[in-house]
Amino acid sequence: MYPMQTIAVRAARAAGQTIIRAFAELDKVEVTAKGINDYVTNVDKEAESAIIYQIRKSYPDHTIVGEEGGENKGSNKDYVWIIDPLDGTNNFVRGIPHFAVSIALQYKGKTEVAVVYDPIRDELFSALRGKGAKYNDFRMRVSKRGELNETIIATGFPFKAKQHTETYMKIFGELFTQCADLRRAGSAALDLAYVAAGRVDGFFEIGLKPWDIAAGDLLVREAGGTVTDFTGNHEYMTSGNIIAGAPKVTSAIVKTARPLLSEALKR
Repeated sequence: MYPMQTIAVRAARAAGQTIIRAFAELDKVEVTAKGINDYVTNVDKEAESAIIYQIRKSYPDHTIVGEEGGENKGSNKDYVWIIDPLDGTNNFVRGIPHFAVSIALQYKGKTEVAVVYDPIRDELFSALRGKGAKYNDFRMRVSKRGELNETIIATGFPFKAKQHTETYMKIFGELFTQCADLRRAGSAALDLAYVAAGRVDGFFEIGLKPWDIAAGDLLVREAGGTVTDFTGNHEYMTSGNIIAGAPKVTSAIVKTARPLLSEALKR
C-alpha cells in the first residue's frame, strides 16, 4: 500500500495547490448552492479533477467516489478511492483559513490509506492500516486524557440535518457541563486529524457523509483512538453519526449521548 499512499499524498498536494491559488483571489471564486446550507465552488471541482488525474495516471481501473463528481467507476471494484477535495467549503468561500483535502483508499471494504492535507498550514496527516499514523514525518498519537473534565471536544453542528437540532443541542449542553471546552471549527476532516494528533481529545457530529470521515476514521484508529457511532457500534460510515477520540473519551461521550438520542438516531 505504500505506493498508493504516495499517490494519495501527491494528489492531496496537487489539490492543495489549486485551493491555495484560488484562496488568494476569492473574489473570482464561483459559488453555487447544491442544497440547503450546502455549497460548491469551481475550486471544489478543479481540486477534485486534480485528485482524479493523479489517481488515474497510476491506477486507471480503480473506482473513485467523490463529493462533487459522484462515483467515477473503474473496472476494478476492489479498490475504491473516497475523496473530498475541499472539506470546509463554507470556511473557504468566506476567507476563513481552515479547510482540508481528504483522501481515503478502501480495499475490499476496508480503509487502507488515509491522507488529510491542510494546504494553508502545509500540514499532512497520513495513515496506513496497521502501520500507524503520522503528522508530516512524525508519529502521532491521540491524547492520554481520560476524564471528560480535562478534555477539549471538537464538534460540528448538523446544519445540513436540522431535524436533529434538538437532540444535538441536548448532547452539546450535557457535554459542555462535563468537559473543559468545546470547539466548532468547520471541517470534520481536520477535526478528526486533530483528534489523531492529540490536539483535541474527542469529536462528535451528526449527519456526515463517507467522504467527510473515511480518511479521518483511519487516522484516529491508527493513532490509538477509537471511533463509534452514537450507540457505541460501528455503523458511522453508513449513518454519518460519529464519535471519535482517545478510547476513554470516546466511551465517555457515548455514555453521555446515548440516553439523549432520538429514535431516529438510535437506528
